[in-house]
Amino acid sequence: MRLIDTAYIDGAFVPVSGDEVLEIANPANEEPIGRQRLAGRQDARRAIAAASRAQVALSQSTKAERLDMLRSLQAAILCRADAIRDVTIEEYGAPISRARWISQYASDCFGYAAEALQRYPFSRRIGDATVRMEPVGVAALIAPWNAAAGTICSKLASALAAGCASVIKPSELGGLQSQVVTEALHSAGLAAGIFNVVVGRGSDVGDELSANPDVARISFTGSTATGKAIARAASETMKRVSLSLSGKSAAILLDDADCEAAIPMALNSGFQNNGQACIAGTRILVPHGRLEEVEAIVRAAMGAWKVGDPADPGTTLGPLANAAQFDRVQRYIARGIEQGATLIAGGPGRPEGLAKGHFVRPTVFADVGNDMDIAREEIFGPVLSIIAYSDDDDAVAKANDSAYGLQAYVYSRDVERASRIGERLMAGSVLINRVTPDLRAPFGGVKQSGIGREFGLFGLESFLEPKAIVREHAEPQDAAAQPWRGQGSITDFY
Repeated sequence: MRLIDTAYIDGAFVPVSGDEVLEIANPANEEPIGRQRLAGRQDARRAIAAASRAQVALSQSTKAERLDMLRSLQAAILCRADAIRDVTIEEYGAPISRARWISQYASDCFGYAAEALQRYPFSRRIGDATVRMEPVGVAALIAPWNAAAGTICSKLASALAAGCASVIKPSELGGLQSQVVTEALHSAGLAAGIFNVVVGRGSDVGDELSANPDVARISFTGSTATGKAIARAASETMKRVSLSLSGKSAAILLDDADCEAAIPMALNSGFQNNGQACIAGTRILVPHGRLEEVEAIVRAAMGAWKVGDPADPGTTLGPLANAAQFDRVQRYIARGIEQGATLIAGGPGRPEGLAKGHFVRPTVFADVGNDMDIAREEIFGPVLSIIAYSDDDDAVAKANDSAYGLQAYVYSRDVERASRIGERLMAGSVLINRVTPDLRAPFGGVKQSGIGREFGLFGLESFLEPKAIVREHAEPQDAAAQPWRGQGSITDFY
């Protein structure tokens, strides 16, 4: 069992000031595997001060220097890929295939950021102005428990590429994962204070990051409710804020879709990360005329889904992260039954043969109305809804009839037709006949799914501010051509 009682501040692991200790258990067997002493507000202030000191030099660093830093971090994470994979399985319950992807993605983030930085113009001419893109300043990077390693690294990569020192606040529910990632980042040997990692409650560490005037920028990934609270607090000091929030993604099977190919992709999308993904395609929209066919294929496909030990290569669905998530998902399954949806796979309780662990039966409902709770609210577990539609316009209307708009999926034999449907969907990104995004493309949501974009050039630019420098021309022959000259502020003429 491992005890974590330090934060990473100013280039060193230092004891935290907080008194609260969390027990960490393996979600597959509920056995204790560690303890995390949480940092407090004072630790957050120390980390902000360290980042502020580092910001002075980092803001003046060259592109070449920041590229070297990114490549060092990429190599450091890659060296610890096995450890990141193993702790993701042990603490979080990710199946081994997903855990491998997470550890590789965490390393790739720095490579993608370096690619964006390499070709980014930090100065450009616009009319008479020279516009310089400058780092916004110290950034608070707040990561969720469901994608700890990847989110920490993707946010840090963009911030560093822009020249922003950071204070990272991972979720307190991912302490072991955060520690392994931090140890890997530390091994890259960056200057002290460029990044700092403080694991604590949102009520003190998160609140300090949101309110402290020395923090210029917040990048948050998590629930919509928490994102709104952060935005309200950040507005007092006019912080730049980006929010990647909840989702209720629609997956549309058009009437010409190859269902034998599309349905496995739709199920993989909906059940990804054990269903604990904001981008999960949990609403599967199907034409009325193909409902029976789709339901039959789904029933048959679900027989191949193996729920169990996440370290077993044959497992496709591991446990939920904790008991609270298990209870939440059980309530939604019960609610779906109460509201009249039809179970075609799964249902309440644990899968047969699994008496311990936070395992949920992967569940699919048919006969779901778009007004039911299971169709409107983010469940954050392996529960999918099949919703019927009449024609393309109805499919688009039902897909867009949601408070959220993060990611959508469209399946069709006609890619151009699917793309036209995608253009009509209110979502930050649309995937056509695939479930894996391009991590160089912008990611983020509309409506209640967030503000701003991450990844690639858009992620880099979100940590920059434009400054316009307009130089005066030589005195014109006809002074009347510039009537404001010598008459006070130019604002007098507006």
